[in-house]
Amino acid sequence: MNLRQAPLEDWLRDYYFTAEIDISSSGVQPYSLREVRELTGLSHQQLDGLVFDDGYSYGQPAVRDTIARRWGDGDPGKVMTTNGSSEAISLVLSALLRPNDEVIVMQPGYHLLVDYAVSLGCRTREWRLDFERSSHASLADVAQLITQRTRAIIVNFPQNPTGTVISADEMESLLERADHVGAYVLWDAAFADLTYDMPRLPDVSTRSDRGIGFGTFSKAFGLPGLRFGWCLAPPELLRDCVSIRDYTTLHVSPLVELLALGVLEHVDAFLQPRLEQARFNRELLRQWADAHPELVSLVLPAGGVAAFPRLTAVSHTDAFCEKLFHEHGVLVIPGSCFGCPQHIRLGFGGPTDQLVEGLDRLAKALDEPS
Repeated sequence: MNLRQAPLEDWLRDYYFTAEIDISSSGVQPYSLREVRELTGLSHQQLDGLVFDDGYSYGQPAVRDTIARRWGDGDPGKVMTTNGSSEAISLVLSALLRPNDEVIVMQPGYHLLVDYAVSLGCRTREWRLDFERSSHASLADVAQLITQRTRAIIVNFPQNPTGTVISADEMESLLERADHVGAYVLWDAAFADLTYDMPRLPDVSTRSDRGIGFGTFSKAFGLPGLRFGWCLAPPELLRDCVSIRDYTTLHVSPLVELLALGVLEHVDAFLQPRLEQARFNRELLRQWADAHPELVSLVLPAGGVAAFPRLTAVSHTDAFCEKLFHEHGVLVIPGSCFGCPQHIRLGFGGPTDQLVEGLDRLAKALDEPS
């Protein structure tokens, strides 16, 4: 494999831990361990009783069963727990794809969902989102890309970094088109629980035999540091994933799975407060963008907690984002990390007071002479 640099991670590696105000994140406000214990009822006695033994290759049975019942078709044999959804995605891509396979990817998009297939020697075709005009993706655009040679279609809805969505009917249409040519649909559902005007879409694995779904605690659950994710896929594909994993991570930590089981048994207690906060913050972002039409152009995201506004007076945002960080203490992501240099990724899932202060400083920085 010849993996390209991941500009997003390079940027965050340099700035994430020292930012005074972070409005860059694509996830909601993180929970503390104390809050996790309070919301799950997990006791010190249960934690003290944990033995740090090896874990299960596919994941702890009770955890797999809970995921299968919540998001899958009830069959835990189609579930694998992973160290974040990134491990799940990389394992599936490695197990499923071969050099010269034709793969459809979304642009702009998260680097793992775009560049990993390239590193495996695949030929990618780009589904370019018209995100500056609509928060709704057009299936007509992807339909033109699907051919008899298409091996996989990699999608992410709600989408990072644009917040673009599709409807349940459009999901079915996409799966029908993929099934017609025998293609797999790999669906990163990291933001599936963060929608505002439409219900959560069903997991793709329940709608198609070639549908492979990925989930994570890192975005909607406010637990990115727990590094817990999962995959819903055909058992034979999961066996191939385990064969690869036997050379790398082996399994998820039993401590992580103990905490994860508690969270999974109290899902709504984690999701609902953060969704309400995101909904409130999203409205503040809309009002801010409406008040500054000369500075930003924004299509309000229909899902997720990241917006992708264009800075109307900035031709390339890298230098501006550097200045914003060093002179104003505010962290955002330059759009060049996603191939769109006039844009920034702006997160609104964090504390409301930080968002308000961050937007105020951002407006002031944009008003300053260049």
